[in-house]
Amino acid sequence: MHLTRYTDYAMRVLLYLGARPDRLCSIAEVAAAYGISQNHLMKVVSDLGQAGVVASTRGRSGGIRLARPAADINVGAVVRRTEAGTDLVDCGRCVIAPACGLTGVLAEALAAFLAVLDRYTLADILSRRGDIGRLFLERPAVH
Repeated sequence: MHLTRYTDYAMRVLLYLGARPDRLCSIAEVAAAYGISQNHLMKVVSDLGQAGVVASTRGRSGGIRLARPAADINVGAVVRRTEAGTDLVDCGRCVIAPACGLTGVLAEALAAFLAVLDRYTLADILSRRGDIGRLFLERPAVH
């Protein structure tokens, strides 16, 4: 399975914020840390906010942070939220779909993939939080 850039960016935002639970961060700061477009992150952060995963504070001293503890953020749930469609192939338009065994096999594979992600939280992924934080220090941050 290939995850979209949108999901990739969502996980990057969560990892960045999870590595800094003690402070607000800006979208510009996150974008600079990863060397990616700030404009791309704005929609991702908005969606994560609607999902209740990221909280934002407006104003001059505002920013973004995790809306709940990293241990309460399930990776599988984030992937389901950020992936528009999780079908591996579009069997609905295929003439042999009603008789094809591949449809069931792919559905089983996708379920297994998501089941693995469901076993992990953001806290699990951040278990080496100090190492992640140090890696970000190698890149200059924008505040």
